[in-house]
Amino acid sequence: MDENESNQFLMTSNQYPKEVVRKRQNSSRDSRGSDSSRCSRKSFRLDYRLEEDVTKSKRGKDGRFINPWPTWKNPTIPNVLKWLVMEKDHSSIPCSKEELDKELPVLKPYFIDEPEEAGVREAGLRVTWLGHATVMVEMDELIFLTDPIFSHRASPSQCVGPKRFRHPPCTISDLPPIDAVLISHNHYDHLDYHSVIALNERFGNELRWFVPLGLLDWMQKCGCEDVIELDWWEENCVPRHDNVTFVFTPSQHWCKRTLMDDNKVLWGSWSVLGPWNRFFFAGDTGYCTAFEEIGRRFGPFDLAAIPIGAYEPRWIMKYQHVDPEEAVRIHIDVQTKKSVAIHWGTFALANEHYLEPRVKLHEALERYGLNTEDFFVLNHGESRYLNTDNETFE
Repeated sequence: MDENESNQFLMTSNQYPKEVVRKRQNSSRDSRGSDSSRCSRKSFRLDYRLEEDVTKSKRGKDGRFINPWPTWKNPTIPNVLKWLVMEKDHSSIPCSKEELDKELPVLKPYFIDEPEEAGVREAGLRVTWLGHATVMVEMDELIFLTDPIFSHRASPSQCVGPKRFRHPPCTISDLPPIDAVLISHNHYDHLDYHSVIALNERFGNELRWFVPLGLLDWMQKCGCEDVIELDWWEENCVPRHDNVTFVFTPSQHWCKRTLMDDNKVLWGSWSVLGPWNRFFFAGDTGYCTAFEEIGRRFGPFDLAAIPIGAYEPRWIMKYQHVDPEEAVRIHIDVQTKKSVAIHWGTFALANEHYLEPRVKLHEALERYGLNTEDFFVLNHGESRYLNTDNETFE
Protein backbone atom coordinates (compact mmCIF):
# COMPACT_ATOMS: atom_id res chain seq x y z
CA MET A 1 0.00 0.00 0.00
CA ASP A 2 1.53 3.34 -1.06
CA GLU A 3 1.30 6.54 0.97
CA ASN A 4 -1.79 7.89 -0.84
CA GLU A 5 -3.66 4.62 -0.38
CA SER A 6 -2.61 4.53 3.27
CA ASN A 7 -3.87 8.07 3.84
CA GLN A 8 -7.16 7.23 2.14
CA PHE A 9 -7.46 4.14 4.33
CA LEU A 10 -6.95 6.25 7.45
CA MET A 11 -9.47 8.86 6.37
CA THR A 12 -12.20 6.35 5.62
CA SER A 13 -11.69 4.11 8.63
CA ASN A 14 -11.04 6.74 11.31
CA GLN A 15 -13.85 9.26 10.91
CA TYR A 16 -16.80 9.04 13.29
CA PRO A 17 -19.64 11.53 12.87
CA LYS A 18 -21.53 12.30 16.05
CA GLU A 19 -24.55 10.33 14.85
CA VAL A 20 -22.41 7.18 14.53
CA VAL A 21 -21.15 7.65 18.09
CA ARG A 22 -24.68 8.05 19.41
CA LYS A 23 -25.85 4.96 17.50
CA ARG A 24 -23.11 2.84 19.07
CA GLN A 25 -23.86 4.24 22.53
CA ASN A 26 -27.58 3.55 22.18
CA SER A 27 -26.86 0.03 20.97
CA SER A 28 -24.72 -0.61 24.06
CA ARG A 29 -27.40 0.77 26.38
CA ASP A 30 -30.10 -1.33 24.74
CA SER A 31 -28.05 -4.50 25.09
CA ARG A 32 -27.56 -3.89 28.84
CA GLY A 33 -30.79 -2.20 29.82
CA SER A 34 -33.19 -5.04 30.53
CA ASP A 35 -33.33 -7.37 33.53
CA SER A 36 -32.88 -10.36 31.24
CA SER A 37 -29.65 -8.95 29.82
CA ARG A 38 -28.27 -8.38 33.34
CA CYS A 39 -29.15 -11.96 34.28
CA SER A 40 -27.32 -13.27 31.22
CA ARG A 41 -24.21 -11.35 32.33
CA LYS A 42 -24.30 -13.09 35.70
CA SER A 43 -24.16 -16.46 33.96
CA PHE A 44 -21.50 -15.15 31.60
CA ARG A 45 -19.92 -17.43 28.99
CA LEU A 46 -17.34 -16.25 26.50
CA ASP A 47 -18.91 -15.41 23.17
CA TYR A 48 -16.02 -15.65 20.75
CA ARG A 49 -18.09 -14.64 17.72
CA LEU A 50 -15.91 -16.87 15.59
CA GLU A 51 -17.48 -15.55 12.43
CA GLU A 52 -15.45 -12.38 12.98
CA ASP A 53 -11.94 -12.37 11.51
CA VAL A 54 -9.23 -11.23 13.88
CA THR A 55 -5.62 -10.22 13.30
CA LYS A 56 -3.11 -12.72 14.66
CA SER A 57 0.41 -11.85 15.79
CA LYS A 58 3.01 -11.97 13.07
CA ARG A 59 6.78 -12.48 12.90
CA GLY A 60 9.27 -11.34 10.28
CA LYS A 61 11.83 -13.57 8.59
CA ASP A 62 14.21 -12.95 11.50
CA GLY A 63 11.66 -14.34 13.95
CA ARG A 64 10.92 -10.99 15.56
CA PHE A 65 7.39 -9.69 15.96
CA ILE A 66 6.04 -7.10 13.52
CA ASN A 67 2.94 -4.94 13.32
CA PRO A 68 0.55 -6.29 10.66
CA TRP A 69 -1.27 -3.01 9.92
CA PRO A 70 -0.63 -0.39 7.20
CA THR A 71 -0.84 2.27 9.94
CA TRP A 72 2.57 1.20 11.29
CA LYS A 73 6.01 2.55 10.44
CA ASN A 74 9.18 1.38 12.19
CA PRO A 75 11.08 3.99 14.24
CA THR A 76 14.57 4.59 12.87
CA ILE A 77 17.70 5.95 14.52
CA PRO A 78 17.89 8.93 12.10
CA ASN A 79 14.28 9.87 12.87
CA VAL A 80 14.84 9.56 16.62
CA LEU A 81 17.93 11.78 16.36
CA LYS A 82 16.01 14.29 14.22
CA TRP A 83 13.29 14.42 16.88
CA LEU A 84 15.73 14.84 19.77
CA VAL A 85 17.86 17.49 18.03
CA MET A 86 15.46 19.43 15.82
CA GLU A 87 12.09 19.44 17.62
CA LYS A 88 11.35 21.89 20.40
CA ASP A 89 10.25 20.48 23.75
CA HIS A 90 7.02 22.21 24.81
CA SER A 91 6.43 20.10 27.95
CA SER A 92 7.23 23.05 30.31
CA ILE A 93 7.22 21.05 33.54
CA PRO A 94 7.09 23.57 36.43
CA CYS A 95 9.94 23.59 38.91
CA SER A 96 7.51 24.71 41.61
CA LYS A 97 5.99 21.90 43.66
CA GLU A 98 3.16 24.27 44.62
CA GLU A 99 2.19 24.77 40.98
CA LEU A 100 2.37 21.03 40.26
CA ASP A 101 0.26 20.30 43.35
CA LYS A 102 -2.33 22.77 42.09
CA GLU A 103 -2.47 21.47 38.50
CA LEU A 104 -1.86 17.75 39.13
CA PRO A 105 -2.60 16.98 42.78
CA VAL A 106 -1.47 13.66 44.22
CA LEU A 107 -4.14 12.26 46.53
CA LYS A 108 -3.84 9.60 49.19
CA PRO A 109 -5.63 6.49 47.84
CA TYR A 110 -8.66 5.44 49.87
CA PHE A 111 -7.19 2.01 50.72
CA ILE A 112 -4.35 3.47 52.83
CA ASP A 113 -6.73 4.61 55.59
CA GLU A 114 -9.49 2.10 54.84
CA PRO A 115 -7.82 -1.15 53.71
CA GLU A 116 -10.90 -3.13 54.66
CA GLU A 117 -12.86 -1.32 51.91
CA ALA A 118 -10.76 -2.79 49.10
CA GLY A 119 -12.48 -5.24 46.78
CA VAL A 120 -15.76 -5.13 44.87
CA ARG A 121 -18.21 -8.01 44.90
CA GLU A 122 -20.72 -8.84 42.18
CA ALA A 123 -21.97 -5.82 40.23
CA GLY A 124 -19.73 -2.79 40.43
CA LEU A 125 -16.20 -1.82 39.44
CA ARG A 126 -13.66 0.53 41.02
CA VAL A 127 -10.59 2.01 39.30
CA THR A 128 -7.74 3.92 40.98
CA TRP A 129 -5.13 5.79 38.92
CA LEU A 130 -1.66 5.32 40.42
CA GLY A 131 0.14 7.35 37.73
CA HIS A 132 1.19 6.83 34.11
CA ALA A 133 -0.30 3.53 32.84
CA THR A 134 -0.69 2.03 36.31
CA VAL A 135 -4.26 1.52 37.44
CA MET A 136 -5.67 -0.67 40.17
CA VAL A 137 -8.92 -2.31 39.13
CA GLU A 138 -11.38 -3.99 41.49
CA MET A 139 -14.03 -6.10 39.79
CA ASP A 140 -15.71 -9.50 40.07
CA GLU A 141 -14.00 -10.29 43.41
CA LEU A 142 -10.51 -9.67 41.99
CA ILE A 143 -7.98 -6.84 42.38
CA PHE A 144 -5.35 -6.37 39.68
CA LEU A 145 -2.77 -3.85 38.48
CA THR A 146 -1.80 -2.73 34.99
CA ASP A 147 1.83 -1.96 34.01
CA PRO A 148 2.96 -1.12 37.55
CA ILE A 149 5.72 1.48 37.88
CA PHE A 150 6.47 2.91 41.33
CA SER A 151 10.09 3.91 40.57
CA HIS A 152 11.18 7.52 40.16
CA ARG A 153 12.70 6.95 36.73
CA ALA A 154 11.52 4.96 33.69
CA SER A 155 14.99 3.75 32.83
CA PRO A 156 17.46 0.91 33.26
CA SER A 157 19.15 3.18 35.82
CA GLN A 158 17.63 5.25 38.60
CA CYS A 159 20.38 7.85 38.04
CA VAL A 160 19.50 8.82 34.45
CA GLY A 161 16.50 8.66 32.15
CA PRO A 162 12.93 10.03 32.26
CA LYS A 163 12.09 11.17 35.80
CA ARG A 164 8.67 11.38 37.38
CA PHE A 165 7.40 14.91 37.96
CA ARG A 166 4.53 13.52 40.06
CA HIS A 167 5.45 11.03 42.76
CA PRO A 168 3.53 7.75 43.22
CA PRO A 169 0.45 8.22 45.43
CA CYS A 170 1.35 5.11 47.43
CA THR A 171 4.04 2.50 47.91
CA ILE A 172 3.77 -1.18 47.08
CA SER A 173 3.53 -1.93 50.81
CA ASP A 174 0.40 0.29 50.94
CA LEU A 175 -1.47 -1.77 48.34
CA PRO A 176 -4.28 -4.14 49.28
CA PRO A 177 -3.79 -7.82 48.37
CA ILE A 178 -3.30 -7.99 44.59
CA ASP A 179 -4.47 -11.06 42.65
CA ALA A 180 -2.91 -10.33 39.25
CA VAL A 181 -0.71 -7.96 37.26
CA LEU A 182 -1.17 -7.25 33.54
CA ILE A 183 1.89 -6.28 31.48
CA SER A 184 1.32 -4.77 28.03
CA HIS A 185 4.94 -4.68 26.78
CA ASN A 186 8.53 -4.40 27.97
CA HIS A 187 9.40 -0.68 27.68
CA TYR A 188 10.82 0.72 30.90
CA ASP A 189 7.84 2.94 31.67
CA HIS A 190 5.54 -0.11 31.55
CA LEU A 191 7.74 -2.93 32.81
CA ASP A 192 9.68 -1.60 35.79
CA TYR A 193 12.24 -4.01 37.25
CA HIS A 194 12.18 -2.57 40.78
CA SER A 195 8.38 -2.67 40.93
CA VAL A 196 8.33 -6.26 39.69
CA ILE A 197 10.86 -7.28 42.35
CA ALA A 198 8.97 -5.47 45.13
CA LEU A 199 5.58 -6.89 44.13
CA ASN A 200 7.03 -10.39 43.94
CA GLU A 201 8.69 -10.00 47.34
CA ARG A 202 5.43 -8.92 48.92
CA PHE A 203 2.92 -11.26 47.26
CA GLY A 204 5.00 -14.18 45.92
CA ASN A 205 2.98 -17.02 44.46
CA GLU A 206 -0.28 -15.41 45.55
CA LEU A 207 0.19 -13.04 42.61
CA ARG A 208 -0.35 -14.16 39.02
CA TRP A 209 1.50 -12.29 36.25
CA PHE A 210 -0.07 -12.07 32.79
CA VAL A 211 2.60 -11.15 30.23
CA PRO A 212 3.10 -11.06 26.44
CA LEU A 213 4.71 -13.84 24.46
CA GLY A 214 8.49 -13.77 24.88
CA LEU A 215 8.60 -12.27 28.39
CA LEU A 216 8.38 -15.44 30.49
CA ASP A 217 12.13 -15.94 30.77
CA TRP A 218 12.75 -12.35 31.96
CA MET A 219 10.01 -12.64 34.58
CA GLN A 220 11.40 -15.92 35.90
CA LYS A 221 14.86 -14.38 36.20
CA CYS A 222 13.22 -11.77 38.45
CA GLY A 223 12.06 -14.61 40.70
CA CYS A 224 8.40 -14.59 39.61
CA GLU A 225 7.02 -18.13 39.45
CA ASP A 226 3.32 -17.78 38.66
CA VAL A 227 3.68 -16.27 35.18
CA ILE A 228 1.29 -16.80 32.27
CA GLU A 229 2.71 -15.88 28.86
CA LEU A 230 0.13 -15.32 26.10
CA ASP A 231 -0.11 -14.63 22.37
CA TRP A 232 -2.81 -12.36 20.93
CA TRP A 233 -6.31 -13.77 21.55
CA GLU A 234 -5.05 -16.39 24.01
CA GLU A 235 -6.63 -16.47 27.46
CA ASN A 236 -6.14 -17.62 31.03
CA CYS A 237 -7.50 -16.94 34.51
CA VAL A 238 -6.48 -16.46 38.14
CA PRO A 239 -6.54 -19.62 40.28
CA ARG A 240 -9.88 -20.07 42.07
CA HIS A 241 -11.39 -17.33 39.89
CA ASP A 242 -11.94 -19.18 36.62
CA ASN A 243 -15.11 -17.19 35.92
CA VAL A 244 -12.95 -14.16 35.05
CA THR A 245 -11.05 -14.50 31.78
CA PHE A 246 -7.93 -12.51 30.89
CA VAL A 247 -7.45 -12.27 27.12
CA PHE A 248 -4.30 -10.81 25.56
CA THR A 249 -5.47 -8.68 22.65
CA PRO A 250 -3.60 -6.68 19.97
CA SER A 251 -2.22 -3.16 19.92
CA GLN A 252 0.13 -1.27 17.58
CA HIS A 253 3.47 -0.75 19.27
CA TRP A 254 6.94 -2.30 19.62
CA CYS A 255 9.31 -3.69 22.25
CA LYS A 256 12.90 -3.02 23.26
CA ARG A 257 14.95 -3.02 26.49
CA THR A 258 18.53 -3.53 25.25
CA LEU A 259 20.57 -2.66 22.16
CA MET A 260 19.87 -5.95 20.37
CA ASP A 261 16.51 -7.26 21.58
CA ASP A 262 14.14 -5.28 19.31
CA ASN A 263 10.70 -6.92 19.11
CA LYS A 264 11.74 -10.28 20.54
CA VAL A 265 8.81 -9.76 22.93
CA LEU A 266 5.23 -9.21 21.78
CA TRP A 267 3.14 -6.18 22.82
CA GLY A 268 -0.59 -5.82 23.24
CA SER A 269 -3.67 -4.83 25.21
CA TRP A 270 -5.80 -6.77 27.70
CA SER A 271 -9.49 -7.64 27.79
CA VAL A 272 -10.76 -8.80 31.19
CA LEU A 273 -14.12 -10.54 30.97
CA GLY A 274 -16.05 -11.38 34.11
CA PRO A 275 -19.57 -12.47 35.05
CA TRP A 276 -20.46 -8.92 36.09
CA ASN A 277 -18.03 -6.57 34.36
CA ARG A 278 -15.75 -6.20 31.36
CA PHE A 279 -12.58 -4.10 31.46
CA PHE A 280 -10.20 -3.14 28.63
CA PHE A 281 -6.60 -1.96 29.05
CA ALA A 282 -5.16 -0.49 25.86
CA GLY A 283 -1.54 -0.44 27.07
CA ASP A 284 0.68 1.69 24.83
CA THR A 285 -0.44 1.97 21.22
CA GLY A 286 -0.82 3.82 17.97
CA TYR A 287 -4.20 3.83 16.30
CA CYS A 288 -5.12 0.80 14.17
CA THR A 289 -8.11 -1.35 13.22
CA ALA A 290 -7.39 -3.89 15.98
CA PHE A 291 -9.66 -2.00 18.35
CA GLU A 292 -12.68 -2.48 16.13
CA GLU A 293 -11.92 -6.23 16.17
CA ILE A 294 -11.70 -6.20 19.97
CA GLY A 295 -14.98 -4.31 20.25
CA ARG A 296 -16.78 -6.71 17.91
CA ARG A 297 -15.46 -9.76 19.70
CA PHE A 298 -15.60 -8.75 23.37
CA GLY A 299 -17.51 -5.48 23.61
CA PRO A 300 -19.29 -3.70 25.00
CA PHE A 301 -16.95 -3.03 27.92
CA ASP A 302 -17.93 -1.34 31.17
CA LEU A 303 -14.63 0.53 31.49
CA ALA A 304 -11.49 1.02 29.41
CA ALA A 305 -8.11 2.51 30.37
CA ILE A 306 -6.82 4.35 27.30
CA PRO A 307 -3.61 6.40 26.86
CA ILE A 308 -3.88 10.10 26.00
CA GLY A 309 -0.29 11.41 26.33
CA ALA A 310 3.25 11.30 24.82
CA TYR A 311 2.04 12.06 21.28
CA GLU A 312 4.04 15.04 19.94
CA PRO A 313 5.51 15.51 17.38
CA ARG A 314 2.98 13.51 15.37
CA TRP A 315 5.33 12.74 12.46
CA ILE A 316 7.24 10.31 14.69
CA MET A 317 4.87 9.55 17.56
CA LYS A 318 1.65 8.75 15.68
CA TYR A 319 2.72 5.21 14.84
CA GLN A 320 3.28 4.23 18.48
CA HIS A 321 1.24 6.66 20.63
CA VAL A 322 -2.32 7.81 20.06
CA ASP A 323 -3.22 11.44 20.62
CA PRO A 324 -6.37 12.38 22.59
CA GLU A 325 -8.61 12.33 19.51
CA GLU A 326 -7.42 8.85 18.53
CA ALA A 327 -7.95 7.79 22.15
CA VAL A 328 -11.61 8.79 21.76
CA ARG A 329 -11.75 6.68 18.57
CA ILE A 330 -10.48 3.69 20.57
CA HIS A 331 -13.16 4.41 23.17
CA ILE A 332 -15.73 4.17 20.39
CA ASP A 333 -14.14 1.20 18.60
CA VAL A 334 -13.98 -1.10 21.62
CA GLN A 335 -17.58 -0.16 22.51
CA THR A 336 -16.84 0.84 26.07
CA LYS A 337 -19.40 2.66 28.17
CA LYS A 338 -16.78 4.62 30.13
CA SER A 339 -13.04 5.23 29.81
CA VAL A 340 -10.33 6.53 32.13
CA ALA A 341 -7.35 8.49 30.78
CA ILE A 342 -3.87 7.04 31.41
CA HIS A 343 -0.29 7.52 30.17
CA TRP A 344 -0.03 11.21 30.89
CA GLY A 345 0.82 13.64 33.72
CA THR A 346 3.61 11.52 35.22
CA PHE A 347 6.67 11.33 32.95
CA ALA A 348 7.67 13.80 30.21
CA LEU A 349 8.16 11.33 27.35
CA ALA A 350 7.30 13.55 24.38
CA ASN A 351 7.07 17.23 23.41
CA GLU A 352 3.51 18.36 24.15
CA HIS A 353 2.80 20.67 27.10
CA TYR A 354 2.37 18.58 30.24
CA LEU A 355 -1.28 19.65 30.67
CA GLU A 356 -2.27 19.56 27.00
CA PRO A 357 -3.53 15.94 26.90
CA ARG A 358 -6.35 16.76 29.32
CA VAL A 359 -7.37 19.82 27.32
CA LYS A 360 -7.21 18.03 23.96
CA LEU A 361 -9.23 15.13 25.35
CA HIS A 362 -12.07 17.44 26.36
CA GLU A 363 -12.00 19.10 22.93
CA ALA A 364 -12.13 15.71 21.17
CA LEU A 365 -15.02 14.52 23.33
CA GLU A 366 -16.99 17.63 22.41
CA ARG A 367 -16.32 17.06 18.70
CA TYR A 368 -17.64 13.51 18.96
CA GLY A 369 -20.72 14.45 20.94
CA LEU A 370 -19.53 12.79 24.16
CA ASN A 371 -19.29 14.29 27.65
CA THR A 372 -16.41 14.32 30.10
CA GLU A 373 -17.97 11.58 32.23
CA ASP A 374 -17.87 9.21 29.26
CA PHE A 375 -14.06 9.50 29.15
CA PHE A 376 -12.89 10.92 32.46
CA VAL A 377 -9.61 12.09 33.95
CA LEU A 378 -8.55 11.21 37.51
CA ASN A 379 -6.05 12.82 39.83
CA HIS A 380 -3.12 10.68 40.93
CA GLY A 381 -4.40 8.37 43.67
CA GLU A 382 -8.07 9.14 42.93
CA SER A 383 -10.67 6.37 42.58
CA ARG A 384 -13.99 6.09 40.78
CA TYR A 385 -16.65 3.50 41.48
CA LEU A 386 -18.90 2.42 38.62
CA ASN A 387 -22.18 0.84 39.60
CA THR A 388 -22.70 -1.40 36.59
CA ASP A 389 -26.25 -2.28 37.60
CA ASN A 390 -27.47 1.24 36.86
CA GLU A 391 -24.27 2.48 35.16
CA THR A 392 -23.59 5.48 37.36
CA PHE A 393 -20.41 6.69 39.03
CA GLU A 394 -20.07 7.33 42.75
